[in-house]
Amino acid sequence: MDALNKSKPNGLVELVMKNISKRFGATIALEDVNLNVRGGEVLALVGENGAGKSTLMKILSGVYKPDSGEMFLNGKPFLPSNPINARKSGIAMIYQELSLAPHLTVEENILLGMEPSRLGFINWKEVKAKALDALEFFEHPEITPDVKVGRLSPACQQLVEIARAIAVGCKVLVLDEPTSSLTSRDVERLFALIKKLKSQGLAIIYISHFLEEVKAVSDRIVVLRDGKAVGEGITGQMDVNLIVSLMVGRQIAELYPRSERKPGEVLLEINNLAGEFKPNSATIQVRRGEVIGIAGLMGAGRTELLRCIFGMDKIKSGEIKFEAYIGPASPSKRWAQGVGFLSEDRKQEGLALSMSITENITLTRLQKYKKFGFLSLKQQSEAAQKWVSNLNVRCADVWQPVSELSGGTQQKVALARLLNHDVDLLLLDEPTRGIDVAAKATIYKIVDELATGVYGGKPRAILMVSSYLPELMGVCDRIAVMCRGCLGEAKPVSQINEHELMLEATGQDKQNSY
Repeated sequence: MDALNKSKPNGLVELVMKNISKRFGATIALEDVNLNVRGGEVLALVGENGAGKSTLMKILSGVYKPDSGEMFLNGKPFLPSNPINARKSGIAMIYQELSLAPHLTVEENILLGMEPSRLGFINWKEVKAKALDALEFFEHPEITPDVKVGRLSPACQQLVEIARAIAVGCKVLVLDEPTSSLTSRDVERLFALIKKLKSQGLAIIYISHFLEEVKAVSDRIVVLRDGKAVGEGITGQMDVNLIVSLMVGRQIAELYPRSERKPGEVLLEINNLAGEFKPNSATIQVRRGEVIGIAGLMGAGRTELLRCIFGMDKIKSGEIKFEAYIGPASPSKRWAQGVGFLSEDRKQEGLALSMSITENITLTRLQKYKKFGFLSLKQQSEAAQKWVSNLNVRCADVWQPVSELSGGTQQKVALARLLNHDVDLLLLDEPTRGIDVAAKATIYKIVDELATGVYGGKPRAILMVSSYLPELMGVCDRIAVMCRGCLGEAKPVSQINEHELMLEATGQDKQNSY
C-alpha cells in the first residue's frame, strides 16, 4: 500500500491537454483537441477506429510529440521526451496488448527498467520489497513476486501491468481496451479495482468500444471523431444513442437489424463431437437462414468447436455432417464444400496482412481467375471491387495492403473472402472483437443480410461465437452455451435472457437445480 500512498499527490492530480494537433504527412490525426482529467475521476475516451484516441494517448505517454498545443500536469508544463520520461512523471499507459516479458518473473516485470541499484548492481531485496508493496494492493495471493508472468492468466497479467504503474508512482493511469481478453468475472474485478484506484486519488482515462462498460465505470465522457473532440459530458447525462451519434456523425437507426428469417434445411449437424482437447461434447443443428450463437466463458471450448468443424483441430470422437459430407475434413476441403471460417485472431490467422485487399479476398479461390495457367489480375481486381463496394470497405484502392486498414475495415475484408468464396455456412469467431461501434453495426447488418439471402440470392447458415452477450441476443435466432467443454441446448432468444446465459456459462444453473 505504501507504493500507492507515495504516488498519491498532495491534493488532486490534474492533467490538462490544450489544443493538441498532430499530422502525419497529409493526414490530420488530431486537430485542436482539448482534454482534462482530475484525480479521483474516471474519464472515458471513445470514438471510432481512426478517430485519434491512440494518437492523443501516445502524445500523452511520450511516444509522439504534438505539432502544436500544450500539456500541463499539476499546473506545470508537461512535454515528455519519451515513454520512460512520461512514466517517471507519473503517466502510465496500459495497452490492449500488454507489454510484459513473459519469461521474466512478476517482480522483474514490475521494476523493469526502474530497478533500484547500488554501485552498478541491482538490489534484488529492494526489488522484491517494492513488488510486494505494489501487489499487496490487489489482494491476489496467486500473483507472487517469483512466478513467471507467462504462467499467469490474462487478467492477472493485466494486474501486473497496473502494479508496475503503481510501483513507479503513477498519477494518471490510461487503460486502453482493458477488458478485450477478460472473462465477465474478471471484468467485475477490474471495475472494483478501478473504483479502488479512483478512491486513492488516481486520475484514470478509460478507452473502450464497449459503451455499456463506459457507462458503468466512468464519470465523464469525451468523444473523438476524425481527430476532433466533438462532444463531452457527464456520463449519467449521455445515453448510448447520443454517444453513438457523436462517434459516427449520424444516427444509427438500428444497431441490431433483424429482417424476417425463414430457417430452411439443415446444413450442419454435429453429434457428440469431442476434440483432442476441447470440446468434450457438442451436439447441434444449424439450418440455412438462421444465426446460431455460441456463448460461454473464455476457455470453455467455443473456439475449439469451430476449429474442429472447419478441420483446424483434430477430432477424437463424434460425427460432423455438412450437407452430404460426413466426417472430418481438412480446411481446404471445407472451403471446397462451402464452409468458411473467420478466426478471432485476424492478424495471425484471419488475414495475410502484408498482402493487398484483392489478394486477401480472392486467396482461397484463385483457380477461378486463372486462364491457361496464368492469373488474371484484372479478374481478381474486379472480384475484389465488387465486395469492396457491397460492404462499403473504406480504402485507397483494392490493391492497398490490408495492414494499412483499420480493425473494422480488416474485418470486412475477412468477411468478403467468405462471400467471394460463396460459402453456405459461415463460422464466425468473435467477429466484432476490437472494432468500434459503427463497424460493429455494419457487421451486424451484413450478418442479417447473409441470413436472409441478400448476397447471392440464397440465405446462409451462420454459427457465431461471441463473448459479448448483448451482441448474441441482438443478432442471433438461437443461442447455445458452452460450459467446461460441453455445449448446451440451443434455445430461441425469445426464451432466454443475459442473466440466464451467464448462469449457464458459469455452471450455476445446474447447481441451482439440485
